[in-house]
Amino acid sequence: MDTQEPINPNYDVVVCGTGLIECILSGLLSMEGKRVFHMDRNPYYGGEGASLNLTNLWKLFKAGQQFPQQLGQNRDWNIDLIPKFVMANGQLVKILLKTKVARYLEWKAIDGTYVFQMKEAGLFSKGGGKIEKVPATASEALKSDLMGMFEKRRCQKFLSYVSNYEVSNPKTHEGLNLNQMTCAQLLKKFELEPNTIDFIGHAVALYSNDQFLEKPAIQTIEKIKLYMDSIGRYGDSPFIYPIYGLGGIPEGFSRMAAVNGGTFMLNADLDEVLFDGDGKVCGLKSEKVKELMGIEQINCKMIIADPSYALKAKLSNKVKSVGKIVRCICILNHPIPNTKNLPSVQVIIPQRQTGRKNDIYVMMVSDVHNVCKKGFFIAILSTNVETNNPEKELEPGFEIVGTILEKFITVSDVYVPTDDGSKDNIFISSSFDPQSHFEGETQQVLNAYKRITGKDLDLTNLPVDQDDQ
Repeated sequence: MDTQEPINPNYDVVVCGTGLIECILSGLLSMEGKRVFHMDRNPYYGGEGASLNLTNLWKLFKAGQQFPQQLGQNRDWNIDLIPKFVMANGQLVKILLKTKVARYLEWKAIDGTYVFQMKEAGLFSKGGGKIEKVPATASEALKSDLMGMFEKRRCQKFLSYVSNYEVSNPKTHEGLNLNQMTCAQLLKKFELEPNTIDFIGHAVALYSNDQFLEKPAIQTIEKIKLYMDSIGRYGDSPFIYPIYGLGGIPEGFSRMAAVNGGTFMLNADLDEVLFDGDGKVCGLKSEKVKELMGIEQINCKMIIADPSYALKAKLSNKVKSVGKIVRCICILNHPIPNTKNLPSVQVIIPQRQTGRKNDIYVMMVSDVHNVCKKGFFIAILSTNVETNNPEKELEPGFEIVGTILEKFITVSDVYVPTDDGSKDNIFISSSFDPQSHFEGETQQVLNAYKRITGKDLDLTNLPVDQDDQ
């Protein structure tokens, strides 16, 4: 007599895809007591934001070929598919601390942030493009080679104003209404030069194009203050990065969901979404789920998915493409030149410096993060596609990176949802944005969490660091 307990096919939430957004929401909802079923078509966690070993990287980009023996063993490599760092005082860190997922991860500060700038030839200097360290404080501005002597004073004055600015203290506003002024008007008041505006807007506020200039100045001030507040929190850099690569972040939230009763299944795709008479989702079908669990369908009240699952399940009306991003993973045997041989850096190439509409981002990590064999470096370049030759658009970044041993190019659609999910209870995330951090993705999480639960995620009363958990 078979006494095996029958499988319960009923879940509150089905999550499709193990990308960052999906895994955070899976973990948060499991903490709320929701019964979560989480599936991914890949044999690994992370989706578009996974960290791969050499075998999986070559399988994805160079199927049928073997990776060079000089690169060593799989265990030495965890190569990110997207170029992102984590703002040390940003929302993602707060979620990691609040949920205690931070205890599953180790971190290291990024060693340097640089910006590319074209300079005119002077009496005693050559013209041309150079990369310089990004000043983020008034005192650093005075030492920066990005500006001449008088411009340094003007920049110092501006950064002091930002540092002292408090929304709730009108005395710090100096008579300026930053909700009404555009950023361009504020910067004009401080008489800042175009190149200074470039590194402030693109390398400190971290905008990817110049549209910020016509938006309320308060938005840029908040972003600059986040950058300033992130410096010194875990080191001299505003950015931190997990040991063993970015894929550890979604894995950490998946682990949290599993601890809270979540069910996970890899190598399982979404084949069909089922709806009730009111047009709301009531379940799904998956051949792999049927094979492994012996059930015809999973019943659920809600689906959370990345855009690729909506397209696969014939829900193309749920997403739309708003552009493309080109990314290039580069394996190097040297650090990026002119960065003082630092083992990890970010270089931002503002749009105006190369005559483009969007910035080019270059990030580099190395063996100090346990992501590659000692003596090698991983650089990833990315930008929004503007022409019919996406790889050529990255040439300014290739020139900065130097000699490349191996190169892996992807061009991906940027998908956004066409609705907020409230009508049918299918919540679709947006694709990763081209920016060099996760603040946009984290805001997606916070917005979706509120739509799903009806309340804001409480990110107050955080432990000082993970040792306090």
